[in-house]
Amino acid sequence: MTEQTTATPSTPTDVWTALKEGNERFATDEALAPNRDTARRQSLTAGQNPVAAVIACSDSRVPVELLLDAGFGDVFVIRNAGGCIDSSVAGSVDFAVQDLGVSLVLFLSHERCGAVGAAIQGVNSAKLPTGLTRVFVEKIAPSVLTAQADGPVDSSEIERTHARVTATHLLDRIPSLRKGIDDGTVGLVGARYRLEDGRVETVYENFGG
Repeated sequence: MTEQTTATPSTPTDVWTALKEGNERFATDEALAPNRDTARRQSLTAGQNPVAAVIACSDSRVPVELLLDAGFGDVFVIRNAGGCIDSSVAGSVDFAVQDLGVSLVLFLSHERCGAVGAAIQGVNSAKLPTGLTRVFVEKIAPSVLTAQADGPVDSSEIERTHARVTATHLLDRIPSLRKGIDDGTVGLVGARYRLEDGRVETVYENFGG
């Protein structure tokens, strides 16, 4: 994924390793900022060939390409509040797997997520909002309930659970993803981005095979 590398990672585990290495560079202020020049941008006018699809929150503090030290054409990013899965998001993941041939699907939650916080408040108060924020609160509530099944937990654990629950939901909902994992051509990861130190922590991995 970097301009200094001759080969693009292709196996699911290699892609995840490359993304984690990119995140470590970002977190330590050693980012290479690869694939962000004019030549790279112009080379993509004929099409795209990303190595991974990333479902993430719309939060402005979570710039996916930057925190993975990736560039133009490296990752296919799908974002909304809380990283909620609906038919359009599922369809986008299916497109990334079937038509773009990504080797990895990553669901990325993050520290101090406002959408997760609203869902926690809704579940704990047994009172859902009446406006459009209800849409993502209802989507995230199962993650809150799963995390709290054995008693109270802090928001960080709920954010980790949201990554695990949503990753497995993707697997159950998208047949092409299931097939890719079964034959070892696609991997699925759930992770959480920490605002405080800039690092991505892995909470779920499925590389099938």
